[in-house]
Amino acid sequence: MTDQPRAHAGNGTVIAGVVPGQSVRVVREAAHYAALAHAELVVAYVDTTRFVAFEDPDGYVHSSTVDVAGVAAKAALDEVRRMATEALAGSGVSWSVRQVIGDPALALIQLADEVEASVIVVGTRKRGLGESLREFLTGSVAARLSHRQRRPVLVVPQGEPVGAEDQLPWE
Repeated sequence: MTDQPRAHAGNGTVIAGVVPGQSVRVVREAAHYAALAHAELVVAYVDTTRFVAFEDPDGYVHSSTVDVAGVAAKAALDEVRRMATEALAGSGVSWSVRQVIGDPALALIQLADEVEASVIVVGTRKRGLGESLREFLTGSVAARLSHRQRRPVLVVPQGEPVGAEDQLPWE
């Protein structure tokens, strides 16, 4: 008896959900999986300063922003693009950078549906009070991804691991 391939298996696109200033390890791990699967890599940055105001029946999305000039969002996207270019130089993987808007988990899920992704790769959050507060208010993107869609979610550790006796970032 052979197992039937699952709907998310195969050579679907690999998505790396990244934020500015994040370790390049997330993009490199995603590129590794894309190379193994002979798949395209989409490096996705979610602009949380913009949100979907409404969507037309033809699929066109009208958005609003809290960053009126759009300066912060453009700078963040430029930083993500630079980081991806450096991290993926010589990798041989076909890749692109996409900006999506809104809630990070929901935006990555929508993008994954759109490109028929086989896996979503994200990083652990950074240590610090600001990140702890953000996660308290919005929840873990990795946890929300793992509960709200069917694809595997690969969570890549950032920085040095926490020892068994050390305090975890959220404690």
